[in-house]
Amino acid sequence: MPPRGVKKGSKRDRQYEEIVESEKKEGRSTKRAKEIAARTVNKERARAGESRTRSSGSTSGRSASSRGGRQSGKGPAGRTKQQLYNDARRLGIEGRSSMDKEELQHAVAGAS
Repeated sequence: MPPRGVKKGSKRDRQYEEIVESEKKEGRSTKRAKEIAARTVNKERARAGESRTRSSGSTSGRSASSRGGRQSGKGPAGRTKQQLYNDARRLGIEGRSSMDKEELQHAVAGAS
């Protein structure tokens, strides 16, 4: 069942169904496949201005389709500051909130 606000037979409904099938072929459970499809469709709707509300994360950066499956943190710049911060929090590093990206990288690398 596609996300709320998506009409049956619409482009977004077809996109949702295609993503669900694709995720199932990759071995994901039906529940997880539906979640990924709904998130993707909602993000694309927000980017296209088809939804009432949208977060800044939904409208900035490259779309899922243009990324081609690539995730953040895999390029030459490495992980994002937010990803490093979350790792530092998980590792219990003190003073992480006042650190910049480079300091977080060193702290996480040293604690790992």
